[in-house]
Amino acid sequence: MRLVAAMVQDADAEDLLNALVEHGFRATRIETTGGFLRGSSSLILIGVSAQQVEDVLDVIRHHCHTRTQVVTPADAPFLNGAMEVEIGGAIVFVWEITRFERL
Repeated sequence: MRLVAAMVQDADAEDLLNALVEHGFRATRIETTGGFLRGSSSLILIGVSAQQVEDVLDVIRHHCHTRTQVVTPADAPFLNGAMEVEIGGAIVFVWEITRFERL
């Protein structure tokens, strides 16, 4: 058993959850805040067999996209001027789970 944890932008989270369900995966969304721009994002948790990890990663790759955003000192006070940054995509962790129970 594996636990796949994906940090994704809120703009991608709903489409990702819908796609995971369409592919037969169960997922839990936890809304989070923080990071470079202090924006909101989501942690998506998916429990799957070891053989399903690549299928889940393919769904994540297909639905979580990078995009550019102009950041100003109002968004990030430590900046001296406007700056274009790449946001989005997904940060994914995969852990081996020694025990899993659905109660």
